[in-house]
Amino acid sequence: MKSLTLQDLDYSYPQHLIATKPQRPSRILVNEGGSNTEISKKQLLDLFNPGDVLVVNDTKVTPKRIFTENDTEILFLDAGADSVWTALFPAKKLKVGDVLNLPGGVTAQLVEKGFPLKIKLSTFLDEAYFLEHGHPALPPYIQKARGERKAQQDDYDWYQTEWAARVGSSAAPTASLHFTNDDLEALRRRGVDVCTVTLHVGLGTFMPLRNDDVVSNELHSEFVSIGKETIKKIEEASGKVWAMGTTVTRSLESYAAGLLAEEDESYAGHTKLFIYPGYQFKIVGALLTNFHQPKSSLLALVFAFTSMENVKQAYQWVIEKEFKLFSYGDLSVWLK
Repeated sequence: MKSLTLQDLDYSYPQHLIATKPQRPSRILVNEGGSNTEISKKQLLDLFNPGDVLVVNDTKVTPKRIFTENDTEILFLDAGADSVWTALFPAKKLKVGDVLNLPGGVTAQLVEKGFPLKIKLSTFLDEAYFLEHGHPALPPYIQKARGERKAQQDDYDWYQTEWAARVGSSAAPTASLHFTNDDLEALRRRGVDVCTVTLHVGLGTFMPLRNDDVVSNELHSEFVSIGKETIKKIEEASGKVWAMGTTVTRSLESYAAGLLAEEDESYAGHTKLFIYPGYQFKIVGALLTNFHQPKSSLLALVFAFTSMENVKQAYQWVIEKEFKLFSYGDLSVWLK
């Protein structure tokens, strides 16, 4: 196969198709063998069979976007020792040692430039701090499409799944925003096993690829945890394993690739798994996901699941039919 370039992952779309709020009800593309059909939520649930397994991500988003005293926007990523955090913010004009003033009397000192940056906080920041002062980390294209930098009040609910349980994400696993707990219960009544994994969404999921030779890019690591009950359901599945989103796909395929076993027969660890065309899927047999940005690792994953040609013609089809795109946009279903 010829090398995959960023140009292969590129496509154009009208700006008005960027969704600025969740689609309710969402439109749904189902693609099977290169054929595109628009279906309803009920028709989608009817595609599941007894013995199938649906896996969802139970991570919980913390609103980690903080605006400083001078309105600099900081996206907090991961906490390290001694209140040192990795973060993203515009720092071109700053030098190491410069201090930023945050809400609540907290200061942040720039200790290392790079990607991401490192800042040292004057005090320990817990979830309560972010819940009081933080904004959901909406993608910049939503902010731009709205013409607003700060989140709306509704985003605090919109940008969280109904089954969010385990704190740790910087962003939402957005395929799940199309579904409710009632939908999951309806699937259980059909004889579908619904189970969870946890992948805390960070840089590995939502940052754009930088190197033109796609496979030479390395994704940032993200924490994954898969309980023994989920593993048992997957291993014993008599039907298809459905992944609700790219984060679930990465989680399950990371397990297949040798994620660390724990003493209680669960699996946990950090994954840098980058799925692109040529990858052989070990577990996932059906993929539910949003429509992804050009030149992204998420689009490369969908290419790998079906084919580059199939995805490109399907994306052209939904653009012509004016489906809404990206994090708050409509849903795609890919069946092998």
